[in-house]
Amino acid sequence: MSLIPATILTGFLGSGKTTLLKRVLTEAHGQKIAVIENEFGEENIDNDILVADTKEQIIQMNNGCICCTIREDLRSTLADLAEKKRKGEIEFDRVVIETTGLADPGPVAQTFFMDDEIAEVYLLDSILTLVDAKHAEQQLNDRQEARRQVGFADQIFISKTDLVAKQEVDELIHRLKHMNPRAPQKAVHFGEVPLSEVFDLRGFNLNAKLEIDPEFLSADDHDHGHDHDHDHDHDHDHVHGEHCDHPHHHAHDDDVKSFVFRADRPLVPAKLEDFLGAIVQIYGPRMLRYKGVLNMQGFDRKVVFQGVHQLMGSDVGPKWAEGEKRTSKMVFIGVDLPKDILLQGLEQCLA
Repeated sequence: MSLIPATILTGFLGSGKTTLLKRVLTEAHGQKIAVIENEFGEENIDNDILVADTKEQIIQMNNGCICCTIREDLRSTLADLAEKKRKGEIEFDRVVIETTGLADPGPVAQTFFMDDEIAEVYLLDSILTLVDAKHAEQQLNDRQEARRQVGFADQIFISKTDLVAKQEVDELIHRLKHMNPRAPQKAVHFGEVPLSEVFDLRGFNLNAKLEIDPEFLSADDHDHGHDHDHDHDHDHDHVHGEHCDHPHHHAHDDDVKSFVFRADRPLVPAKLEDFLGAIVQIYGPRMLRYKGVLNMQGFDRKVVFQGVHQLMGSDVGPKWAEGEKRTSKMVFIGVDLPKDILLQGLEQCLA
């Protein structure tokens, strides 16, 4: 049986998660979707589409979707849904989990890796984060949860861009890219997003295509091994030589940041394993997402790895192509991570 894809939908209060969900739940897309809500918070899917007896945990929608609220923990809700599907009591093709606006998506993502029973049935597809353009600056300044949600994202949707000036939107895009260079960003209007941009994004696939903005990688070249403060890396998403016309947007030094490690010499597997093992023990709770395509000593294939908090996984990817330059690239996104310690430690893992 193929795995059931799961999508985590996150974003700060009022960012438009419910609007997006409503669209997914009421549109005639021919997919049967189970929506799981963390039910505390102001944002329960509004009762105008969910008129139901609250004692019933699972509600069938008229377009075949189903909706349920988490009464216990997520794990038991997922197990319960899978069991009902096996017995033919309910039918669904995929799951969407809406977190509360104040949630850290990390533990939700970890559920899919830590529990064998869940991992055998579900495949975590991606984490989608909605950012409200009108209130984002204040939320990102004031609330670490909002910054962490950006750090976790595989895809960022920016809502309410029609309510702010274009320059503000540009500055927001720039800021978000500093925090998370691997998540594509897209402005959305009233939750109108093609489902192809919501589902089957494979953000957690261990694939050899490391989705980091290429200009971010090239801009980061001069940053390698030197003690540059991240804030002065002005040209992240500008073509080289293009002037960065945001003179004041680096005023806020976000605690969620990203940086890239690259190396041409191969990594020694045992050294790398020891180093990363030690790092996640100490900094795991602050490590939001990290991902890499590695050139490992003794391997003729790429090694692909990624992690969420303390959980890491790796896989052997495709062979290095003939004539392809064997380079290791890793991106780390986290809260106040000690960049120098990480970069120096990784240097010491090289052959």
